[in-house]
Order: sequence, then structure tokens, then C-alpha cells
Amino acid sequence: MTTTPDKIVYTATATTVGGRRGGRATSSDGILDLTLTAPKEVGGPGTGTNPEQLFAAGYSACFNSAFVGVAKQAGVKADDAHVTANVGFGPAGQGYALTVDLEISVAGLDLAKVQELAEVAHQVCPYSNAIRGNVPTTVTAVEAA
Repeated sequence: MTTTPDKIVYTATATTVGGRRGGRATSSDGILDLTLTAPKEVGGPGTGTNPEQLFAAGYSACFNSAFVGVAKQAGVKADDAHVTANVGFGPAGQGYALTVDLEISVAGLDLAKVQELAEVAHQVCPYSNAIRGNVPTTVTAVEAA
């Protein structure tokens, strides 16, 4: 099922030149400006960021906001929620594919409750909706560090 916004309220624009092999990524407002390199695990120097790190950062931030919003609606304070997105990258057939494992923790909150809220957040998070059915994704409550 495709989910389309009723109204676009913000559009992020970024441009890359050179891709993951020594390229550069910049946002239209100039706030994001970084060097891209492939990680050492795939033969790159690992001296810059890579698309999977950017995706992990974006997804974890988006999911965190969705989680905190869902928790608030449920009357649960979860402002200190931590979301870690582990984005896997590897060959798949003649191309490449991703996997995502989300880990959510909230200090002082029961793991079962965190898992319950995370499952609801997974239904409303725009990143989750964008990749549902295309990227294998797990959502797991974990103990707070």
C-alpha cells in the first residue's frame, strides 16, 4: 500500500556529485555539506560518510519523533527515547539491497511497553511507510544503556 501525503509541508533537497567514491553531498540550504566515501568493508577508504549512514541517521531521527509522538498520545513520557537504526547493505541478485534493524530504548520504561509503542510508531513513521514491503525491517525494544 502506497501512502501519499495529503499536503506537502516541507521538501528537503540535496544534491550529490561523485557518489560514494569520493563525492560530496550538499543540501539546498547549505547546512548539510559533507564528503562521501565508501566504507572500508566494501573497499573504500572509510574516511567520509556514506549513504547507509545518512539513511540510518534519517530513519532513526524520524522514528524517534514518531515514537515520542505515539508515546505522548498514549500518556507515556518518552522524551529520552533512544533509537538506533542498523542499516545493512549487501549484494542481492544483480544489484544491492538494504536491511534495517531498529532498536528502541527508554530508561525506566518496561520493555513490553516500549515494544508496544514501537510497533505503533512503525505504522506512522514516514520512513517505515516508505520502505514497508521493500526493505526487511525489524523493530525491537532493548534495555536502556
